[in-house]
Amino acid sequence: MSGKAAASGVKEEARTAARKGRIEIRAERCKSCSLCASVCPDEAISISKSFNRKGYHPAEFRADRCRACGLCYVMCPEPGCITVYKE
Repeated sequence: MSGKAAASGVKEEARTAARKGRIEIRAERCKSCSLCASVCPDEAISISKSFNRKGYHPAEFRADRCRACGLCYVMCPEPGCITVYKE
């Protein structure tokens, strides 16, 4: 394995190791303000194309990218909308 390939493998392992947790977004509480997506360092949160019961496009997340840093929780103005689980 070349030096570049080995370094790339190490970086990928570090990224995988950093993802130790998950978040839960309650779609019915989300008002699609996008604040959570704007602060996510891993781009793990996006805005759904579907609607919730209130007519908003709720946030959704990709578990394979989330490291459970909690920035989305801190930024969310809607109490109880986002829960962070550290593993």
